[in-house]
Amino acid sequence: MSPKNGRMRVTSATRPGFCNQWIGPIVILTVTLLSFGPILRNQFVDWDDYENLISNTHYRGLGWPQLSWMFTTFHMGPYQPLSWVTLGLDYLIWGTNPTGYHLTSLLFHAANAVFSYFISRRMLEIVWPGTLSQTPWKLSAGAAFAALFFSIHPLRVESVAWATERRDVVSGFFFLATVYCYLRANSSAQSEFRRWLAAALACYVLSLLGKATAMTLPGVLLILDVFPLRRLDGDPRTWWTSPSSGVLREKLLFALPAILFAIVAFLGQQHVSAMRSLESFGFESRVAQALFAAGFYSWKTILPADLSPLYEIPPNLSFWDPMILAGAAVTVAISVAVYVFRRRWPAGLACWAYSLAMLTPVLGIVSTGPQLAADRYTYLSFLSWAVLAGAGLFFMTQCAARVRTIITAYLTATVIVMVFSLLTWHQTMVWRDTGTLWSHVLKLNPDSSIAHYNLARFLASHGERDRAMTHYRKALSIRPNDAEAHNNLGLLLALNGQTGESLKEFQAAVQIDPGYAKAFFNLGRVYALSGELEKAAENYQQAIKLNPNEAEIRLGLGNALARQGLLEAAAAQLERATKLQPDFVDARVAWARVLEAQGKKIEAERQYEEALQLLKARRALVSPKSAAIQ
Repeated sequence: MSPKNGRMRVTSATRPGFCNQWIGPIVILTVTLLSFGPILRNQFVDWDDYENLISNTHYRGLGWPQLSWMFTTFHMGPYQPLSWVTLGLDYLIWGTNPTGYHLTSLLFHAANAVFSYFISRRMLEIVWPGTLSQTPWKLSAGAAFAALFFSIHPLRVESVAWATERRDVVSGFFFLATVYCYLRANSSAQSEFRRWLAAALACYVLSLLGKATAMTLPGVLLILDVFPLRRLDGDPRTWWTSPSSGVLREKLLFALPAILFAIVAFLGQQHVSAMRSLESFGFESRVAQALFAAGFYSWKTILPADLSPLYEIPPNLSFWDPMILAGAAVTVAISVAVYVFRRRWPAGLACWAYSLAMLTPVLGIVSTGPQLAADRYTYLSFLSWAVLAGAGLFFMTQCAARVRTIITAYLTATVIVMVFSLLTWHQTMVWRDTGTLWSHVLKLNPDSSIAHYNLARFLASHGERDRAMTHYRKALSIRPNDAEAHNNLGLLLALNGQTGESLKEFQAAVQIDPGYAKAFFNLGRVYALSGELEKAAENYQQAIKLNPNEAEIRLGLGNALARQGLLEAAAAQLERATKLQPDFVDARVAWARVLEAQGKKIEAERQYEEALQLLKARRALVSPKSAAIQ
């Protein structure tokens, strides 16, 4: 220890050799890559992947238009420009091949695993100074176990296997870099302190650019200052006196970007109307969710069975639900235990405080989604549990008097790693494709309306209409006010020729959501097919009021008007459709027919010719030669 600044100094005498330093990371990297290997065969899934990566063209590349979009968009809610940059690079290398995207996520996660090893090792060195020179291999083994406990725990699968959650591994990489630099700053000479602190701040900003949930880092650094760094006393009342006040002022550097990105994250959720009002989700329900979630994550960390991509909030969430009470009981029990034993076991309190600090933005007090909890929220928040596990292994082997005890401890750790690896391997297969994903959710929770809805969409896209309608009806029996489920069920009924039933579904959809343009459009289509042209035109016009820039709606209205003999009004709608979507062949052909009926043969021929050229260009794009190039 340096007597001047109280920081642990690592000298050449205590610096580990190459083999001792790198065998652990190599093993961690190998085990992590093997455990997550199956994700390389996975597809994109119809749960934000399609909207983010397939139908979204804005991220495709790293030119100025793409970068400008990445740094200014709230697409789907999150502000995550750095994560978009990595996805743009993926597109340049892989196109839309999901294997490449999953590989990049896996490599980020593997790097995070190695980072966690070095962080754990440094924390163990701080807590047990002198062990690096006495028993370096035990220190390395404890840090390796901590890193593997983090990296191959089945709770990590969602963040790695779900392409949309790239933000977790990208933000996590720079978050871990921030913590590492901060630990280095506080175990280095005074002359190097500022450089490491500046590096920590730079990494922190990059972490926030990957995902804003790292906004609670200033609180995490204060926890580290209390334990294991012991720069602050356990009593917060002493922090405002010198020299502790200087440690607090140091956190202002990190608090400013944290506040800025917290505001940006809030605006992003508001932009997509993701935040639930107190009227729709009351304060009692939010407290119940927060207490349940913290206990739920703790229980799943210890016993990672029956993990699901979606733990949906029940329609009638109550604090007195047995499931909620059980989770809340676990939360309270852990909180009381670590507080009571805080002086004898400060690591326990620090570990739990870190988890709660990292979970704060996603516990549900600010409600932003349909999930009661989510595996991905544990990606960084339960890193402290992994460090605690590694410390436990090191402590047992360091204090053991018998060789047999040491062997038993290492065998136990090896078995835990093997079990986690097998569970993770199995869990990655849940994300194989859309059908597998939502079938798994329903296996664990048959009352998930979202899973029924999404599985129905998947089945409908594969021509299994009857099964799809069954799942839509089940979704509506759970949540009758789902306008999209009514609309989609109506479409399938219309395709089956059940016109009367389909009209009822579309009408239910617009009653639930009067601003639902798609349902008005579908009402217009069904009325047009049944010959009720005035009703068709009326619903098309309502859809246009709600969505004036949709060319397909104007095509429907133009055709309905033309069939009523209102040729001039029809021509205006069809012309507008071609301006909104210049490559819309059907609109050009329909406009040409109306022009021809008006006696405008030259204009009609011009539109027919345009349509023919568009068809030729389209055939050229899907020719075998061009398909091979793609």
